[in-house]
Amino acid sequence: MSEDKTNNHTKIGVLAVQGAFAEHRQILEKLGIETFEIRQLRDLEQDFDGLILPGGESTVQGKLLHDLGLFEPLRERIESGLPTFGTCAGLILLAEKLSNDGHTYFATTPVTVERNAYGRQLGSFYTEENFEGIGKIPMTFIRAPLIQRASQDVQILATVQNQIVAVRYKNQLAISFHPELNSDLRVHQYFVEEIVKTNRMQAKKAA
Repeated sequence: MSEDKTNNHTKIGVLAVQGAFAEHRQILEKLGIETFEIRQLRDLEQDFDGLILPGGESTVQGKLLHDLGLFEPLRERIESGLPTFGTCAGLILLAEKLSNDGHTYFATTPVTVERNAYGRQLGSFYTEENFEGIGKIPMTFIRAPLIQRASQDVQILATVQNQIVAVRYKNQLAISFHPELNSDLRVHQYFVEEIVKTNRMQAKKAA
């Protein structure tokens, strides 16, 4: 895609209209990955290998995506296979159905999600659970959504108390918690190595 591909260069855009985008960029930079912020339509003119949809307020993000003209171009890229990683609000943006909201957003990941699923006492909590392909990792939940149902072709990567909190569907990784708020880099590394770089290699072979 870009002129640096011969050097195995990877570049990831982070949606930066609202939410915890800076923390995602910090994690990626620790992994040696070039990042940039997506704030307006012209930011999409550059070549990039992956997209991160951060936590925050999904309703606000959805409105801004439409107001800024970013919604349709990003949805088309995600549907076309752009590696995409959504956390918390990002999961809501990707979900095909929201059980407690008639409105949906990109709707590219075939899961049913409950918004603000954890009540006040569990509005924010921390745990450590197994993430398939990685091992036990820290998980920080902040008024998190949960995945109630996933279609048969969705891979379940992690559960907490028998509730689904992380899935992969094709090139889309969607999780309920906030890996960017911990020092553990492995979830972002999983996205980069298993989805972004694998997608790029497959595209090269097909070319």
